Amino acid sequence: MHLFKTAMIWGACMTMACALLVTTQHPTKAAPGVERPAADGSHRVVIQVTQNDPAIMNLALNNAENLVSYYKDRGEKIEIELVAYGAGLSMVRSDTSPVKDRLAAISSKMKNVTFTGCGNTLASQSKQENKTISLVPEARLVPAGIARIVELEEKGWTYVRP
Repeated sequence: MHLFKTAMIWGACMTMACALLVTTQHPTKAAPGVERPAADGSHRVVIQVTQNDPAIMNLALNNAENLVSYYKDRGEKIEIELVAYGAGLSMVRSDTSPVKDRLAAISSKMKNVTFTGCGNTLASQSKQENKTISLVPEARLVPAGIARIVELEEKGWTYVRP
């Protein structure tokens, strides 16, 4: 019986040692679903805007400005893209944006912050409203807002939704 207990303890120790060895074999490899920062050490953030709510839009813009300020103070680079789609497209529409002046101000002073609007939503809203809709000059059109977010996340960007 004593030999059996010794074998059990020895087996448990070996199992723990193997587990420790396996988990420390690749310390530089990110865990599944966890992306590393950009190779140059910069930060990349995509902020989703999907609500036609000036408070949410301003919160998203506050997030962007605060991040730029924070990392600038630390001497680190950051790149931010705000992606508007669905009801949030209103943020970058030239005819409905309640934050139009703020977009222009941010765009003129923060070249590392970009604005994109969803082409699918733009086409749908244009058809529904029976008029041609355009984006503010600071925004560029992407084919699909949600696909843009997916593509950026696949490249290691951090996703934020205010």
